[in-house]
Amino acid sequence: MTVYLDWNATAPPLDDALAAMHEAGRAGWGNASSVHSVGRRAHAYIEDAREAIAQLCERSPRDVFLTSGGTEANNLAIRSLAQGAALIVASRIEHPSVVRVVEAIGTEGIPVCWLDPDPEGCVRVEAIERALATCSEPARAVVCLQAANHETGVLQPVKEAIELVQRSGARIHVDAVQAFGKVAASVWREADTVSVAAHKIRGPKGIGALVAGPCAGLRPLLLGGGQEYGIRPGTGSAALAAGFRIAAEWAIRANCDYDALRPLRDRLEKCLLALGGVVNGGQKRLPHVTNVSFLDLRGDEIVAGLDIEGVCVSSGSACSSGAAEMSPVIAAMVGEERARGAVRASLGDTTSEADIELAMGAWGRVIGRARNG
Repeated sequence: MTVYLDWNATAPPLDDALAAMHEAGRAGWGNASSVHSVGRRAHAYIEDAREAIAQLCERSPRDVFLTSGGTEANNLAIRSLAQGAALIVASRIEHPSVVRVVEAIGTEGIPVCWLDPDPEGCVRVEAIERALATCSEPARAVVCLQAANHETGVLQPVKEAIELVQRSGARIHVDAVQAFGKVAASVWREADTVSVAAHKIRGPKGIGALVAGPCAGLRPLLLGGGQEYGIRPGTGSAALAAGFRIAAEWAIRANCDYDALRPLRDRLEKCLLALGGVVNGGQKRLPHVTNVSFLDLRGDEIVAGLDIEGVCVSSGSACSSGAAEMSPVIAAMVGEERARGAVRASLGDTTSEADIELAMGAWGRVIGRARNG
């Protein structure tokens, strides 16, 4: 039996989403840009998805630009907002698809201010305010702030940051990929640009969206046709869109009920603390995520040991996996020693008490073997 506790990496697709994708692949195989009936069928799947995403984001469908996922949405947003910018403000705890593009922009001559998170993993609004105060033209500054951290689940003060940034005349991009469908959209709705992804809410991989109003000044990363209002050229996939629509509609019905997972998360976390772990992140975090460091052990070795036991967790962002590197998020928060021993577990709506019971037993065996040689 496999116990899957890596929902922040990706969520298992809904059966209804898979069924919708199969049907759309059969009936909506045409080119959605074609004006004939076959093309119009494909186009309808895409527009239905746009409507559902817009409803979940509490925005107009015309504000929704479909992308290949959160990474593309982050790149599209930041590259667009950075045109003519006088300063980019971000932190090292952002997702790699934000950190890397900001680093690249910094090499192109635009100043970058890297903010330090506090030990609880929060980027304070006061730090953003101080960064903007260093800019001679704050109205040309761009702030990047995730809604919820991908490794710790820590909730950032997004609503307050949006108000501060927009009062100064600057613009703000919010990576809401981990918060999408879990935190009310009203928290991050007023940002200039917002990135979301389907596979975090039990939809398919390979599709996401950038939500942006007409004042965002989006500029395409790719040149080609006029799809997505000319912002994201390329032939759209009716099948992926259909899966995204089902996942978004499911998230709307679920009404952000992830708080029901808090007792299970807390039970697992209590067990890990009893095994000598220390929690990374303050109390203001998503209720289904725990990130714990074992100072005398290596996180990647714990992950490997748990995998043998049939328990799936992670030691960092899935987008940074493939190498035994310590988490840059935890390192930025509390130092390299804690980062080397960090492990993340993230639950989902199908996680059961039996899953947590099995996971706790496996964790105890793995930690015991690691310490006893």
